[in-house]
Amino acid sequence: MALLLSPIFFIILLSLYVSPSFYAHPSKETAAETLSAVASNGGGEWVLLQKSIGVSAMHMQLLKNNRVIIFDRINIGPSNLTLPEDKKYCLNYTIHNKPELLIDCTAHSVSYDVASNTFRPLVVRTDPWCSSGSVDPTGTLIQAGGYGTGSRGVRTVPPCDDDTCDWTEHQQDSLAENRWYASSQILPDGRVIVVGGRKAFTYEFYPKTNDRPSDKYFLKFLVETYDQREENNLYPFLHLLPDGNLFLFANNRSILLDYANNRVIKEFPVMPGGVKRNYPSTGSSVLLPLKINGLGLPEAEVLICGGAELGAFSLTDGKSDKKKVFKGASSTCGRIKVTDPDPKWAMETLPMPRVMPDMLLLPTGDVIIINGASNGTAGWEDATNPVLNPVLYRTYENKPESRFTVLTPSEIPRMYHSSAVLLPDGRILVGGSNTHERYSFRRTFPTDLSLEAYIPPYLGHTFHTLRPTSLSVESRSKTVSYGQNFMVKFRLDVRTDDSSKFSLAIVTPSFTTHSFAMNQRMVVLEIVRLKHLNSRYRKPSDKYDYMIVARGPPKNTVAPPGYYMLFLVHAGIPGQATWVNVE
Repeated sequence: MALLLSPIFFIILLSLYVSPSFYAHPSKETAAETLSAVASNGGGEWVLLQKSIGVSAMHMQLLKNNRVIIFDRINIGPSNLTLPEDKKYCLNYTIHNKPELLIDCTAHSVSYDVASNTFRPLVVRTDPWCSSGSVDPTGTLIQAGGYGTGSRGVRTVPPCDDDTCDWTEHQQDSLAENRWYASSQILPDGRVIVVGGRKAFTYEFYPKTNDRPSDKYFLKFLVETYDQREENNLYPFLHLLPDGNLFLFANNRSILLDYANNRVIKEFPVMPGGVKRNYPSTGSSVLLPLKINGLGLPEAEVLICGGAELGAFSLTDGKSDKKKVFKGASSTCGRIKVTDPDPKWAMETLPMPRVMPDMLLLPTGDVIIINGASNGTAGWEDATNPVLNPVLYRTYENKPESRFTVLTPSEIPRMYHSSAVLLPDGRILVGGSNTHERYSFRRTFPTDLSLEAYIPPYLGHTFHTLRPTSLSVESRSKTVSYGQNFMVKFRLDVRTDDSSKFSLAIVTPSFTTHSFAMNQRMVVLEIVRLKHLNSRYRKPSDKYDYMIVARGPPKNTVAPPGYYMLFLVHAGIPGQATWVNVE
């Protein structure tokens, strides 16, 4: 009984559910709140936002106007969303490998308004099926590649504040090679690098230079990581490292690429275990938070989880339902500090096997692993046994065996062609799952057109006294300049002078498809000073006003120019993000 009443008991309980940034500095006055929160919201909760948006969320991108651009493909048959008369556009096509000619006058893309929970149809004219994307420094989505008419296409959507923008097709800016199942990454100079794709063992840049419009660069690594009959190197994992070079992972191997000089600087050790990690044996990858400490460039670590064994795809793809064999997915993760002189993989074990997981950085610096299946691979009807429970991975927990926590399950299977993105309020937007070639709703795992939100435990109401509010950036046009100090004002219900209870981070909005959140990046900024702003005439009912002086990221290789969500976290509880322009 003495233990149950002790502060140690509350700290242990909270450590099961909240980032270590909180329990490193426990607060006595919040112990009762914490116990209640654990009981009521320990695993988070799910909310159905839309039963149907008419299209399946195969690809998602949040823009700085707080709209999410969602799209699937245009050669899948008519969707469940009609285009308005003033935007009516009809396509004639045959579905992949089928002779039937279809006339399709429906929408295959929407703009979803996060604040109002509404959506409107968009018109996409070339096929973006299994494509890639990045957001440029102006906040515009640069969407590259796809299938058929879209395989060399580039499409853009700007972040219009009046929500009137639509897709623009840039046929004159076509890519140098077909890019189907390729990956994209924004670079320090604002260009986008597009890597790989089916039968594409090269990379290229967008936008093109006028004197070299057709340039592409052969990369032998993509040939070496290609498995006959299965590939297992599509949608390669790309992460821009703080020194400006590119970490590139495909199959079970990885390199450090000097893309400017088309030179492989080093090859990292093969990831142990023999598991394949890229499409169609799809795992997921994330660059863990880059923490600025004022002493040069930050260290960089990569986490890769899930996947399938060689041969798993061949046992299901193209076979009748009775002949399919769904091998168990991998339950392993690998973590590697890529900036170490002699980097080594440290292997960890998931609570359950998973193929096709999505991995997203949370404002706390932890990782949520969500969606996917426990048997099979990516591909049409090539997986079974959906994994409904998200898993929390505690990035800063020292003991690997204590890093994973199983969270509240969804009721909706999210398998092939599902996706997820982090929203500015800290929720996770989840949608999609089109495991079939058409919009088919009478299968074991039907096409899903819904959107739901996963609400992490840190958004529980019992933490409201710890949550920062009224966040504002005191700079011109909310600009954060490289290496320069800037001020952030906010309010709290509690009084504190301990700056170590706070973290301030910028987070890129990811382009998510096929279990990879491209361009995802979190930079934890250096807090220079915390100042309390209330006067001595403050009323007891008033909130406490604060100001933080923070320093912008050191250079564009650490944080490429563009728009980021700025999250302030107090005692493990994030507030609503505000958008800032890093330049």
